[in-house]
Amino acid sequence: MQIEVRDLWNKCLNIIKNDISEQSFATWFAPIVPLKFQNNTLTIQVPSQFFYEWLEEKHVSDLRKAIDLTIGRQGMLEYSIVIDKGDRKNPPITFNLPPTNQAQNQSDKAANFPNPARSPFELKNLDSLELDSYLIPKYTFDKFIEGDCNRLGRAAGMAVANKPGLTAFNPLMIYGGVGLGKTHLIQAIGNQIKDSFPDKFVLYVSTEKFTNQFVNAIRNNSIEAFTNFYLQVDVLIIDDVQFLSGKEKTQETFFNIFNHLHQSGKQIILSSDRAPRDLAGMEDRLLSRFKWGLTADLQQPDFETRIAIIQKKLQEDGIQINFDVLEYLAHSIQTNVRELEGVIISLMAQASLTRKEIDLELAKSTLKSIVNEQEKELSVESILDVVTNHFDVDIDTLRGKCRKKENVFPRQIAMYMLKELTNLPLKSIGYHFGGRDHSTVIHAVQAVSEAMETDQTVEKTIRNLFTRFNLKGVQS
Repeated sequence: MQIEVRDLWNKCLNIIKNDISEQSFATWFAPIVPLKFQNNTLTIQVPSQFFYEWLEEKHVSDLRKAIDLTIGRQGMLEYSIVIDKGDRKNPPITFNLPPTNQAQNQSDKAANFPNPARSPFELKNLDSLELDSYLIPKYTFDKFIEGDCNRLGRAAGMAVANKPGLTAFNPLMIYGGVGLGKTHLIQAIGNQIKDSFPDKFVLYVSTEKFTNQFVNAIRNNSIEAFTNFYLQVDVLIIDDVQFLSGKEKTQETFFNIFNHLHQSGKQIILSSDRAPRDLAGMEDRLLSRFKWGLTADLQQPDFETRIAIIQKKLQEDGIQINFDVLEYLAHSIQTNVRELEGVIISLMAQASLTRKEIDLELAKSTLKSIVNEQEKELSVESILDVVTNHFDVDIDTLRGKCRKKENVFPRQIAMYMLKELTNLPLKSIGYHFGGRDHSTVIHAVQAVSEAMETDQTVEKTIRNLFTRFNLKGVQS
């Protein structure tokens, strides 16, 4: 049967290959795995929800044609979508979309192929008070990329996951900006505890949901039942506690639940977008509780971590790109993981729409369309253009290894300006000059700074270059 389904799918691929570009075929069809063919229904496995939605949106007619020519108009297609790829010990987690009869006209897409499905792990209604953890299985430690930016939080999370309620990290508070992986990490802790201690009741809930439950409990005169439910929990995970700000009654109830769980040796895990000391509108007694255990921050990912994140995300979607494109993306997007993932999705979409390979040129053009005007104005390329034009040198000379004074000086000024005008780390600046290390950049910045103090001509030159970017003067 497996040989038959492979042969059938290969026939479909041969038909599809003639109608789309090589890049689109490699990106969107090569990663598909045929699973079975029964009752005129072909089941194929796709690596992610996004992958499925893209096929439905952009390639439904190609699939319809292939099914018609290989199976017939009565043929149907079933998707098996990978939610979690698993590991050596655990098989992948998938869910299937039921097939529909696809013998109708392909313009009626809703009838031809299944509609996009909601995740089977979508947060349920906690008001039912069922003993469900409300954790998303795909959030695991294996998928949480470790770097200097998050090492403390991840290590503390692992310690808590191995000995919930028995470490000094109780409560464990994870804080950081948007898109840095707070929810992923706290859910990974919960999932690991569930796997290692199946007898423990682990509960994940957002602060917004907790507040809504409390309001409903007041309305229904069921506060006692609400509180008793939370007192059953062995591991309580509360996401975005900053939203408790200003909610005095909710804070009071949460304080009582917190105290009871903590005194009973139960584990409490919290997340916030800021450190406890910066949480306004909170009762002092509650803030003091937050500081009892360990507070760990998640920072913006460094270059190496961004590379690893991009690679992991592409692998999950069955995509491979050249390392020079990876480096460019990692150097260009430095804010958070969510923005990195957004850029990757945009890049894949551009590749399919324009039928181009994912190369450095496409990456640059894609990034230009999603950064704001100020970022464009102060981009690495624009700064280097200003320097090369002023000193009448080409970009290859600026990035090369020539040690002549007439080339070294413009190179040092370019490094200085990148240090002053961007948030690039020194290592990233060095990358734009032939991969020089951070010590070379430090030397260049110091050399230009000293020259400005002793030579008015140099100072004037720097000021003139800064004015090209509508800046009043040299940054301090």
